[in-house]
Amino acid sequence: MKSFAHFLIILVLAYIAGLVLPWWSVTLVAFIVTLAFPLSPGKSFISAFLSIFVLWMVLAFFQDVRNDHLLANRMSEMFLQVKNAPLMGVISSVVGALVAGFAASSAAYFRAAAS
Repeated sequence: MKSFAHFLIILVLAYIAGLVLPWWSVTLVAFIVTLAFPLSPGKSFISAFLSIFVLWMVLAFFQDVRNDHLLANRMSEMFLQVKNAPLMGVISSVVGALVAGFAASSAAYFRAAAS
């Protein structure tokens, strides 16, 4: 249950921070939330990873639908040499999720070293 609360807090705060801050604000959110609500490094990584992955997939989906898949198709053709808009959403979500996961596990290790 503590992991689910961690998941939801990161998801909501990352969305709010993303409205006014750059994309890397997810690292700050994951780090601060993990310091405030401690979990083991593995659980904190998974919780932060999943929350940002879900958030960015949902945001990418809605942005992609709004512009009729134009940008995602062009980007996937340029980078992946195939026309696959959903794959671009998955790749960008994995990148953001890894950044947040590493920030959360760093906070867990920092908290363990400080105590």
